[in-house]
Amino acid sequence: MRRAERWTNAGVQAAWAWLQRAGEIAPGTRAGDAFGSLGVGSSIGFPMATLMGARAIHVGERTLIGRQVTLSVGYGPDATALPERGLVIGDRCVIGARTSLTAHESIVVGDDVWFGQDVFVSDASHGYQELDAPIGLQLGEHQPVSIGAGSWIGHGAIILPGTRIGANVVVAAGSVVRGVVEDRAIVGGAPARVLRRYEPTVGWVTPGGDVRPVLPPLAERYDLTGVVAP
Repeated sequence: MRRAERWTNAGVQAAWAWLQRAGEIAPGTRAGDAFGSLGVGSSIGFPMATLMGARAIHVGERTLIGRQVTLSVGYGPDATALPERGLVIGDRCVIGARTSLTAHESIVVGDDVWFGQDVFVSDASHGYQELDAPIGLQLGEHQPVSIGAGSWIGHGAIILPGTRIGANVVVAAGSVVRGVVEDRAIVGGAPARVLRRYEPTVGWVTPGGDVRPVLPPLAERYDLTGVVAP
């Protein structure tokens, strides 16, 4: 690579890094002030894919939302009748890049929920039963979605309208989830099914009876000094 090309490349990289820092949405920024609430220590990466209905979006404290993410409430940027808390994301969450959270009535994400990249969550789909109307104009029923605290949603998962995921649930990458998922379960597949569930005094059990034990807390197994905040 020629020297001029090297300098151009370095300049572009430096400028892009500056833009990412400068464009980040955080408490106290003009874009941050448009949210219903945006907690201390939280940030949304730049650039976003879509931000719509910000006043109906509430984000807790110390939550990190990646780049190219869609956060939206309502059916369009000019919508005026929005639910007060259409999209709620708890404290200490991680939302991976290119994730899409599209709410019309209610999507609630609990505390300490981590998303992989390219996750899609919506509380409404499209109808199809009108014979002559385009599918995109057949607005589906609103079915609230909730994701319990401490859960992990793997890369590329799709959470369909009406889904209620319990606490400390693992959703495997690429899964399509609909319905109710109990606390402390591992689900995967399309459609997703239970792969393991926690049974008190037994452990993590598959439908076939294979058991994995409950492990002691991380602090008892590893030296986390300086890694995990007290």
